[in-house]
This record gives sequence, C-alpha cells and structure tokens, in this order.
Amino acid sequence: METKPSIVKLHKFFALEAERGYDNRAVVGGLTRVLDSWEGEARAEGVPEPLIQVIRARLQDYGRLKPQSRAEMLRGLWQRIQRSLQLPEEMTLETPANGRPAPQKPPAAGKEKPAARPPVSQREKPKPSAPAARPSVQQPISLKELRAPVTAVPNIGPRRAKTLERLGIRTLQDLLYHFPRRYDDYSTVKPIRQLRYGDEVTVLGTVESVQVRQYHTKHKLVDVLVSDGSGKIRARWFNQTWIADRLRKGMAIALAGKVDQFLGRLVLVNPEWEPVDKEQLSTGRIVPVYPLTAKITQRWMRRVMKEAVDTWAPRVPDPLPAALREESGLLPLPSALQKVHFPENWDDVTKARNRLAFDEVFYLQLGLLQQRHRRKSQKARRFEVSDDWLEERLRRLPFTLTGAQRRALEEIRRDLASGAPLNRLLQGDVGSGKTVVAALGMAIVLAGGAQGALMAPTAILAEQHFRNLQRFLADEEGVVAPEQIRLLVGNTPASERREILEGLRSGTVKVLVGTHALIEDPVQFADLQFVVIDEQHRFGVRQRAALRAKGDNPHMLVMTATPIPRTLALTIYGDLDISVMDEMPPGRKPVETYLLMPRERERAYTLIRREVERGHQAFVIYPLVEESEALENTPAAVKAHRILQEEVFPDFKVGLLHGKMKADEKDEVMRRFRDGEYHILVSTAVVEVGVDVPNATVMLIEGANRFGLAQLHQFRGRVGRGGQRAYCLLIPETENAVEENERLKALTETNDGFVLAEKDLQQRGPGEFFGTRQSGYGFGAMRLQMANMLNVHLIEKARALSQRVVEADPELRLPEHRLLAERLEQFWSNGQGEMS
Repeated sequence: METKPSIVKLHKFFALEAERGYDNRAVVGGLTRVLDSWEGEARAEGVPEPLIQVIRARLQDYGRLKPQSRAEMLRGLWQRIQRSLQLPEEMTLETPANGRPAPQKPPAAGKEKPAARPPVSQREKPKPSAPAARPSVQQPISLKELRAPVTAVPNIGPRRAKTLERLGIRTLQDLLYHFPRRYDDYSTVKPIRQLRYGDEVTVLGTVESVQVRQYHTKHKLVDVLVSDGSGKIRARWFNQTWIADRLRKGMAIALAGKVDQFLGRLVLVNPEWEPVDKEQLSTGRIVPVYPLTAKITQRWMRRVMKEAVDTWAPRVPDPLPAALREESGLLPLPSALQKVHFPENWDDVTKARNRLAFDEVFYLQLGLLQQRHRRKSQKARRFEVSDDWLEERLRRLPFTLTGAQRRALEEIRRDLASGAPLNRLLQGDVGSGKTVVAALGMAIVLAGGAQGALMAPTAILAEQHFRNLQRFLADEEGVVAPEQIRLLVGNTPASERREILEGLRSGTVKVLVGTHALIEDPVQFADLQFVVIDEQHRFGVRQRAALRAKGDNPHMLVMTATPIPRTLALTIYGDLDISVMDEMPPGRKPVETYLLMPRERERAYTLIRREVERGHQAFVIYPLVEESEALENTPAAVKAHRILQEEVFPDFKVGLLHGKMKADEKDEVMRRFRDGEYHILVSTAVVEVGVDVPNATVMLIEGANRFGLAQLHQFRGRVGRGGQRAYCLLIPETENAVEENERLKALTETNDGFVLAEKDLQQRGPGEFFGTRQSGYGFGAMRLQMANMLNVHLIEKARALSQRVVEADPELRLPEHRLLAERLEQFWSNGQGEMS
C-alpha cells in the first residue's frame, strides 16, 4: 500500500528535525506551525481521526521540551504512526553514521510510476572541498581574520566578489554587517481553506500541476496548482520559466507571499518558494530582505548570508567587556549578528538591532571622548582679562548682549583662562548674535598679544565677517588697528596676498579672515592662538585640522547656525563643549510665515511687488537648478528665472544664483543683490548659508515640501535682518500631499529653530551634519546603519558607559579593553583622526 502524501510530508519534517539535532527549527516557528495545514490534508486522505488527534496533542508541547526529550517524543510518536498505518520498516527516524535519516522504501511493486527525484535531505550531497569546509564553532576568530576577502565564503568566487563590491562588501566583516533593510513576515502558516485576500502567509502543500503559458507576445507565465488537503491555490510567476524546471508533480513545497485575487479566485503572484525538506530561508519565517545590486537575487544573498552567519558569526569576538554588556542588558555580539539576519521572531529583531545600534553609538562616543580627554590633558596658553576690561568692551558695542550671549561669552572666557585648549561649539539660530560673541572671545586673545583667524565657507561670507570684526575689534580704542585685520580669499590680488603673508609671519597682521585660502601652505602665522570656524559642517575634518595646525595647539571655536537637537549634539559633538544660544536679540521681529497652495501663487507675487515698490528686496527659492524628467512637477530655478524676469516682473531686475555657477560668479551675484542692483534673487539652496541682506523682507520658497524644516528655517532667517516686518511664503508642489503639507504647517506655528530641528529629526532622520562624508551618515570604516538618533535612552546609555571606560582607562590599555581598542581603531580607521 502506498504511503499517504500527508504522512510522507510529516516524515520529512521529522527527519529534518532529527538531522538538525531536534532544535525545533526544521520549520521556522516550530513544528506546531505545520499542524493546521497538515490536519486538513491528512483528513482528506483518510488518516484516522484518533491518530490525527494524538499527533496534534504530542506536537503541541514539542517546543517546550529539551532536545533529548524532543528526540524521545518524536521517535515514540513515529513508531506509533508506523504501527497504526503499517508503514514500511525502512521509513524510520533512526539516523545512521552519516547523520542522515535512513532512506524511504520505494513504492510497492505493481505501482508503475516514473522514478521520482529523491528529496533534498536524502540525496547524496557533494562533499565540500577542504578550503570551503566549515570551521569548528569552538575555534575563535580574530578581528584581523574578519578582514579576509569575501571569497572565503563558499559560493562566492572572484566574479561574485566583484559584484558584491558595488554594495561595499569586500570582507567577511562587510558581509556580516550587510544588514537587512527590512523583513517580510511569512511566519504565519495557514491551510489554504483559511486564506483571505491580502494575507501575508506561508502555505505548505503538494504540487498538483505545472504549466507554462504564453501571454502577450514575448512573455511567459508559470502556473502551478498547489494543494494541501484543505483546498487548492494557484501560484503564478511571470517571466521566470526556470521555476517550471524545478517544480514537479507530487513535490512538497512551501510558498510565501501576499494573497492576491484574479477573476474572483485567490492566487499567489511571484511568491517565494522552497522545497519543504530544505531549511527554510525564504518561507515559513520572518524573511530578511537585503539591499541588492544587479545580478544578485534575494534567494542567492540569503543562502550566502546563511552560510556566512552560521560559520563565522558564532566565532566573532565580542569587544564589549561582559560586565558592561550584562549591566546594559545587551545581547552578545555573535548572537546579535545571527538574530539580525535570521530572526526567529520580532523580539529577536528588536534585541539584535538594539545591540548593533548600541555598538555604533558607543564606538562613536568612545572615540570622541578619547579625543576630548587628550585635548583636556594638553596645555594651552592662558588668556585672562579683568572684569573692568570686558565691561568696557561691552559698553562700546552698539547694542546690549542677550542673556544667552553673556552666558556663552563667560564660558569662552573661562576656557581661555583654564590652561587647557578651548574646544567649543557655539550653536545658535540665524540672527542670534554668534559673530559678536566670537569676536569678543578673539579680543581676549588679541589683548594677550597673539593672533586670531576666522575661516568661512564662501568669499562673500568671509567678507561679511571681515567687516564685522573691523566694527567690533578696531574701533577708536579697539584692541587692534583696522589695518591689522586682513581678508584673504581666492581672488585676492597677488601683491596684496604677498603683503598679508609677510604681515602674518612678522606678527603685524593680528587677525586673518578668509576661506579655504587660510589653510594653504604659504600661510604662516607668527603666533596663532585663536581659531574660529563658521558653519563648521561645511568644512571637512582635514580642513579644520589643517587650520589648527597653523598654530601651537590654539584655542578653537566652531560656530553653526543649524540648531541641533540635544540627542544629536550629544552624539556627534561628544568631543566639544557646547554653548547654546537660544535667545534672539531684542527688537528682532519674528518672520511672518504662511503656507500657500500652488493656485495662490499670484498672492505671493502681489506681496513681492508691494515690498519691492516700498524699496525692499525678495528671495525666491527653488529645489532644482533645471527641470528633471524624473521630477516633472518640481519647480526649477533656471526656467523660473526667465519667466519671472520676462513675464511676472519685467519692470524689476531679477538675479539668478545656483550651485552650478563658479564660486566667483556666485559671489558676484550675491554682492549685486546685497548692494541693491537686483530687486529679486532667484536661487537654489546655495543661499542657505549666505550674507546679510538687511533690506530683504520676503522669502518665497517654491516646492517647499522638498526641503527639511531646519533648512526652511535657515532660509527664513535670511529676511527681516534690518528690523522691518518680513514674510516667508511656503508653496508646496501639490495641495494633495496632506502629510507633507501638515509638516510644513509647523513652520507657521513656531520661530524656534530648536523645536523645528527636533521635528525635522523625527520626520527625516539625522541627515548630513559632517564634512567627512558626502553620502551616508558615518565615521571611518563603518556607517551608522542601526543607530536611531531619536533613541535618547540608547544614546545616553552609550555615552554614560563610554565615559566610565575613558575615565577608568583613557587609552584602553587594560587587558579587558584590548579588543575594545582594536575594534575602536577599526571603526575610526578612515576618520582622519579627529572630528572637529
């Protein structure tokens, strides 16, 4: 008598479980997951109901048993099934010496059937060659060995390795840290009769028919009918005819995907599929979905990743000392790497990602705190002034400092007198008065006879700082004479440049303001002791370090007009002391902000016309330089400039500024706008960091939904600088994008840059705050893939632990910190040595 297919299928599950050592992973989620679909099939085939109930009762508790008890229970259950159904003696669960279940008895004589290919678990598998053999789990691997080429993994040859390079995967470590971008949850196994439209499920069944059909002219469809005893469903694959060669009638398979509908019948379109006698990587579980490139499929990537994770992840050393790990409730690193790729459940995903995110923030913090410790332990020249001296300088200012400015100045003054190098971030909104605070800090150093330098990202911004420093430092009884403050930019005439360089070397030039020209080799200072870097995120790490190297361990103040939420500031500026200026000068009116729909654009033009006729100026910002086919509805500056000049404002002068222009062209346009030659300036985002145009009162932003809140707030800060009533008008691309337009409404409700930055962080992620990488949020050899900058608890925990480690062992020389030091160096290996 031929064995019933449902019993053959059950035997396959039991045999695979025996082969795996009874780990309850032959089916992801445990053997009990197969019961619903299996019962219907067994009943349809006439398996006695009492036996079905016994099988159900035994398997219900399988997951709670220990492996030895599972083995005994499964063997006992199988013997009962054998006796009840009079199965062949050869159909056993006893495993022979090779570790595989004994082969099944062929069909009884008289049943003429074509020879079927044996199940995968029973085929003779080719023995791997010696180099591809899996190493012992007990054998540890060093961090250095993890840098071995990815070709060490079976099935990755030179050609595949070349393809993987496009994903940034070159080493074993790269592969292990190539995390899934998301997961598909196919862990729910349902009988076909219970399927509903829209379900994301796994179905276990038997192939009843396989057909290849032509549709349209050149395309083919693979149509497979699958049954599980409770019902039937069709699975369809488009233009994947190779699948028809792999599936055969009578084959037991698992299908996973979203249940769709065609002509009133349920279907699975392009589902994942696997034979049920193989370990399930794409069905019956939470399935990882990886970032891919051309010529690599998810199935191949999962198979390769499984090989790599099973072989190497258990042997990866955990640099985090066990005491710290346990105190923080974190998974061991090997376990986290295994679970992040092939989780059993969503709790695995959460715990694994938490550990890996912690590592990223922890190594970042550790490196920054080490730098901070080294700087604090260095010596720097002390600069001290009396209270009377400082008050006299403050009396000479044409305005009174705000409380926030006074606090920041006192912090700078205290640092300059400490004997350790000042290393501080001065962060404040556009118009909060950072420049005067920086100038007063520089005045303290100049009073001590030393030199100062200020570096800005553009020539026109450098020119603005030059004029401000002359105003604050070189008045009638200033700390320096006007001719002792000089400006050095790219187009400075050669004769003037020679004069400046000579004055710097001799010490007669006390303050140098400029762009990147400051860090060129000919620039040599006699005694540089105070460095100011404006809009510091516009400069790379090397550029900041090069300016610092012009002096003998000078004091350094970096400024940014980008309000940064506390969580992000803690993370990325861990090596700096931070002064926050969260108060605007008195008399500065808030910019009135309005959200207009595209159909209301004429209202914006009317307001611009009115303001220009009153003698004021206006900005009009666009997200693109030129029109793009991919973004056909997104407004672009070049075309808009022509329309505005020729059709909308023919009687006004309209300038154009964008990022594709040369630096000197951009500076010239901004100068002409500042000097009133242009009434209206059409620009892209390059105007975000720009000069003061006190006469500008209107900021119109087209395609406002394309910008972040913090960036929009920066644009808004460009107008109303002269104390007049000012307006910011936001026009999104469409009025139908409800969620985007709700986001923009936040700008109409607050002028607080820090509130907006917090919202921006929540909605758009951390973005780009560094000068070392133009894409990706990262440091050194690793990008921050897992760390969520909104997770305050994780960030503060990582910071607290890294502080304890640095306080106890600043250079990580203790034996328990050896691996930590090695991993930290690897993490920062491409970081150019410092972050600020």
